[in-house]
Amino acid sequence: MVFDPLYFVFLAPALVLSMWASFKTKSAFNKYSKVRTMNGMTGAQAAKVMLDRAGIRDVEIKAIPGKLTDHYNPINKTLALSAPVHGTPSIAAVGVACHEAGHAIQHARAYKPMWLRSILVKPAKFGSMLGFYGMMIGLMMSSMQLFMLGVLLFSGLLAFQLVTLPVEFDASNRAKKLAVEYGIVAAQERQGMDKVLNAAALTYVAAAASSIMQLLYFLMRAGLLGGSRD
Repeated sequence: MVFDPLYFVFLAPALVLSMWASFKTKSAFNKYSKVRTMNGMTGAQAAKVMLDRAGIRDVEIKAIPGKLTDHYNPINKTLALSAPVHGTPSIAAVGVACHEAGHAIQHARAYKPMWLRSILVKPAKFGSMLGFYGMMIGLMMSSMQLFMLGVLLFSGLLAFQLVTLPVEFDASNRAKKLAVEYGIVAAQERQGMDKVLNAAALTYVAAAASSIMQLLYFLMRAGLLGGSRD
C-alpha cells in the first residue's frame, strides 16, 4: 500500500494545481516586484497606512529574512515582512504588505473565521503528520480503531485548511479595496496587485485540495467509500 499507484492517481490533480499555483505566485511576484509604485510607497509604509487608517496602533511592523515569508502573528501582534517586501516600493511588495495588514485588521475586528483558525492551529499540527501515519499504519495493521483515530487527527488539518480559505480571501479583498481607497496604489495599479494576491490565494486552495484527496484515498482503501481493503 505504501507504493500504491492509485495514491498518486488521487494526488495527481492536487499536485498539478499546487505546482501551477506555486509557479503563478512566484511569477506574479517577480514580475510586479519590478514595477515601482507610482507614489514610491514601500511595503512597510503601505502596511502602516493600512493599520493607521484602521485605528490600529499596537501592531509592530518588522523586517524578517527570506522571500514570501510574510505573515501576521496575532499572539504578539507582529506584522512580519520579508526583505523584498518591507523596504521595496513595488506593486508586489505593497500587495503582500496590505494583505498581511488585512489579517491584522481581521484580528482587531474579531473576524470569526480567523478566531476559529487560531483554535484549529494545534489540531492541525498534530493532524499533519500523526493523522497521515495513523491512517496508513491502521490500514497496514487492519486496525480500524487506529485508522479512524488517524482520520480524526487528519480532519483537524483539513478543517484548518478549509477555514484558512475565507481568512485569506477576505484579507486579500480588504487589501485590494483599501489600498485604492487609502491612496496606497492608484486605480490603474490594482491589476498588478490583484494578480499577485490571486495567485497567492490559489496556493491555499491547492493545499486544501491535496488534503481532501488524501483523505478520500484512505477512506476508499478502508472500504468506507465503496473501495476494498486490499
